[in-house]
Amino acid sequence: MALAGKAREDFEKKLKPYVGIGIGVEDVGRNPVNQAMIRQWCEAMGDELGVYTDAAAAAVSTHEGIVAPPTMLQAWILGGVAMAGGEDDPRDKQKELHRLFDEHGFTGVVATNTEQKYLRYLRPGDEVRAATQIESISEQKATGLGVGYFINTRTLFYDQDDAEVGSLTFRVLKFETEDRPSASEGEGSSAIPGKPQRIKPVLGHDNEWWWQCVEKGELAIQKCSSCGVLRHPPRPMCGECQSTDWEFIFSTGRGTINSYVVIHYPEVPGYTYPLVVAVVDLEEGTRFVSNVVDVDPAEVEIGMSVQASIEHVDDEMKLPVFRRA
Repeated sequence: MALAGKAREDFEKKLKPYVGIGIGVEDVGRNPVNQAMIRQWCEAMGDELGVYTDAAAAAVSTHEGIVAPPTMLQAWILGGVAMAGGEDDPRDKQKELHRLFDEHGFTGVVATNTEQKYLRYLRPGDEVRAATQIESISEQKATGLGVGYFINTRTLFYDQDDAEVGSLTFRVLKFETEDRPSASEGEGSSAIPGKPQRIKPVLGHDNEWWWQCVEKGELAIQKCSSCGVLRHPPRPMCGECQSTDWEFIFSTGRGTINSYVVIHYPEVPGYTYPLVVAVVDLEEGTRFVSNVVDVDPAEVEIGMSVQASIEHVDDEMKLPVFRRA
């Protein structure tokens, strides 16, 4: 039940001391900026810019040497697999805050958005550390996932000379995960929420046409009118030739699984777990990410033939999902 009245007031008083404080621990990169990680990042992202991986090309560029992609900024201080285990540092106020939310029923967490700012390019040999502050906590909000609070944190990144090299603002929603009655602010009244729905897409000029096709039961793939390359998700410009002219074709929905993951936790309302999410190579020549349904997750494998079907995934939304062919 969403907090109301005196209970809500008391809880929000407990939250106030956290606003504006540092989390109490610093994240320090385990390795200096290095070419091996830069190369692996670029391979994963499909980034072939020479100043990141080609020493000869980088030497004659404005950088006069290899630099790291700016979007790698946070990667240099992440803890890797160790982040998922071990005991919490008792000094970490951010985790302490999340435990406080958990104790009051707000056990769900989902990242909502992030903003990054880069002040200079990092080069091999640079050492990175980061300090994080809890910037703000919203008032109680009713969202599509449930009743909860938005938490903003701001992280500043520094190099070995203590010079700031960038920043990151990160926002998460801590929300109630159970489908249960939600009390209003008035005494003795309550409202029963309906069945949780999936997170809805944001519709805009560049993608609304695709969702309209889905509503009609059609799986469309955007195609560059200049070079013929297919692309998904829809976007305004071709990544190959930079043309803004495009059309679309319809897919048969036939394909094979390129890779997949089985999600068990956290359980976001509106989804059925375990949840199989797969990258599918469509026979037309592009890839599509969606759920594989009506199959034992243990039986899913890379290379498995699948067939797409557009159907309702909740009371309001249609999506393409895949089944074993």
